[in-house]
Amino acid sequence: MQPDLHLDLSGLNCPLPILRAKKALAGLTSGQVLSAIATDPGAPKDFEAFCRQTGNVLLESSTGEDGRFLLVIRRK
Repeated sequence: MQPDLHLDLSGLNCPLPILRAKKALAGLTSGQVLSAIATDPGAPKDFEAFCRQTGNVLLESSTGEDGRFLLVIRRK
């Protein structure tokens, strides 16, 4: 799947990854996909909670070999 927008959130700590993702999602239309790379260890749980609260869909949450997190969200 090719995301419509990609964010590199490496080096940012809570709450900045979520805030930047929220701002980016606001610029997308319903059904578009945002992918983000994060290094904050809390990012996977934060993004899961964010999607649950906002109605967006967390399509993927995985950890790469380099320890960074890949988070893919489809806008509601």
